[in-house]
Amino acid sequence: MTDNVQDKSQLVDEIVEVIASEGMVDRSKITPDASIESLDLKSVDIVMILTALEEKFNVYIPMDGSLQEAKDVKSLIEAIADHIQKEREKQ
Repeated sequence: MTDNVQDKSQLVDEIVEVIASEGMVDRSKITPDASIESLDLKSVDIVMILTALEEKFNVYIPMDGSLQEAKDVKSLIEAIADHIQKEREKQ
């Protein structure tokens, strides 16, 4: 159980790093309660971030459902992390 929590925490950190580098956002601004708008991320930035995450984790991340509904960083990261974990379990 602790491994899962630790894995998810590490996964979240890696996702935040990709958001910071691909979205060209200051890492300190990427907080759970920050809105996607406040980070000035446009849909093209989100696509670039998702593409980089797909390459990094070798999974396909569809731009629908919980990802499309995400309005803040926490829900976006949660949606991505959950999807990556589910894809990893299939492999």
